[in-house]
Amino acid sequence: MKLRSASMTVVLALGITVVVVIACAAASYIYSVHHFQSLLETARNTALAEGDLIRVALEHEMIENDRTLIASMIESFGKQARVEQLILLDRNGVERYSSKPGTVGNSLRIDSPTCQVCHRDPPDRRVTSRVIETRGGEILRTVVPIRNREECHRCHDPQQKINGILILDYNAGEVRAAMTRDLRWMVAGAGALTFVIVGTILLLIRFSVLRRLNRFETTARLISQGDLERRVPAEGSDTLAWLGREFNAMADSVAGLVGEVRTQRERLETVINSIDDGIVVLDATRRIIAANDAFLQRTGSNRDQVLGCCCLEVGPGPCNVADCPTLACLQSGAHQVRMCERKTGNGTPAWEEIHASPILDASGRLTQVVEVWRDISERRAAEANLAESHRLASLGVLASGFSHELNTPLATVLVCIEGILRETPAGENGDATIDPAKIRDSATIAREQILRCRGITQHFLRLSRGQRSSGDIVELDVAIAAVQGLIDPTASAHSVNIEVRPFPSALRVRADEAELQNLLVNLILNAIQASKPGSTVVVEATGGDTVCMRISDEGCGIPPEYRKKIFEPFFSLRFGGTGLGLFLSLNAVRSWGGDIRVESTPGIGSTFEVVLPALQTALQQEAKQ
Repeated sequence: MKLRSASMTVVLALGITVVVVIACAAASYIYSVHHFQSLLETARNTALAEGDLIRVALEHEMIENDRTLIASMIESFGKQARVEQLILLDRNGVERYSSKPGTVGNSLRIDSPTCQVCHRDPPDRRVTSRVIETRGGEILRTVVPIRNREECHRCHDPQQKINGILILDYNAGEVRAAMTRDLRWMVAGAGALTFVIVGTILLLIRFSVLRRLNRFETTARLISQGDLERRVPAEGSDTLAWLGREFNAMADSVAGLVGEVRTQRERLETVINSIDDGIVVLDATRRIIAANDAFLQRTGSNRDQVLGCCCLEVGPGPCNVADCPTLACLQSGAHQVRMCERKTGNGTPAWEEIHASPILDASGRLTQVVEVWRDISERRAAEANLAESHRLASLGVLASGFSHELNTPLATVLVCIEGILRETPAGENGDATIDPAKIRDSATIAREQILRCRGITQHFLRLSRGQRSSGDIVELDVAIAAVQGLIDPTASAHSVNIEVRPFPSALRVRADEAELQNLLVNLILNAIQASKPGSTVVVEATGGDTVCMRISDEGCGIPPEYRKKIFEPFFSLRFGGTGLGLFLSLNAVRSWGGDIRVESTPGIGSTFEVVLPALQTALQQEAKQ
């Protein structure tokens, strides 16, 4: 602060000094010019007075015709201190008398430089006294004409107006030297006065301005350091006092705003820390800027340990996602969602859903990313339980179909066995003739039906356990035939016809056979339950780069406002429905790279279209991956 005050004082001193020096120099120049003119005018008046006095004395002596006295008089006047030369010319310009010896008889020509100083001007603009530059320096030449008066007519022609000219030369250098001496004294006095003025001004500025400005600086620095109660003394009624009062008013406003910001910040921190989800803010280099208590609990660290550190350095980090959501968000600028499994403090696994959202500045540039960590362990467990419940409910619906399908081959087996018993003799002495062909046919049919029962039982077990089939390539005609056998009893119970149109040959997809059959069962059961008695449910398929399986009914249809909600979990338009069938079906189809589309008209019917990549397309996509 002292260094800044000293530098400001030096700057002010230099500035004031330069201004005062320039002002004094200008004043001195103007004064010197004016003073020189004044001194010159005084010398000119003096020369004119002396010239007139000499002229009167000379005229008197000329009247007396005492030429010796005239010569001594001119010599006497020429010896004065400032007189350079005193010359008396006749009317033809010839020197008759001169204060300098050896010049008598010389003639002054009008065209000479010294004469042209005056004669080059018109007569009405000529003056009697003028400064002339000569080889010896500057002289003040005064010309006094000697008029031809009446007393002079006895010696001079009355027709002549001038009898002669008296030239009095004063040394103008002495006038300039006097002016220079006065100017030096004036400059010395002005310099001293300047020093006094500058010193006085600086003292006044230092004690009345700078010292008070230093209070502003000290107060502003203390306020910036957190002392919001510090204020500037504002006594008085001058400008600095008014500025101090305005500064204090501004400081009061800033203190109020800072207090409000602190309150809002504390309130926001309380709200954020009360959230169970972990929240962390990272910059473009993935360094942690802010984090709430829930995130710190996940890391097992305190706030001071994680702030400023890279998220990778917070070890052991809670995130084990290979595809970092924050890095993907920084690269794409879009919201990212990931899931990961972490170990809690007691070693139990916990599932987290991570949302990474971009934070943009005023120019739209991505500067930070906020991550929200949500524990979805309970939700995943609930979803698993609900899926299991739905699977068991579906199996309950299929139980009647399973019983009917199994009873059919068992009845056939029973008929075959009874036929075999009839063909076998009742006793050792029986007369019945045994027909081996009939017995073989009955045994073959019984074997086939028993194998069919085993296949139906194994398929039912896979559905009940949620197991995938051993093969991933599914032939759709085989799958739909198996589904149809399971659905027919339910369709018959609802008096609904199932029309399975012929599928194109060799129509295959890559999917889990059990899940695909379960998906088709769910869709067809929904169509049956939505249909009126006597209506028809159509199942058909088309091939190409994608395989489309359509299930169309003639039921009540789906209102437009519910078409997007039917795939949400726990949403059902049927009384007693779980709301999970379409949700799980859509998830399964999307896991195979497909989708489910819906077209529905209320009162007319609905069409569900299952779109899957054809086998060749699926293989190409797998090769690219």
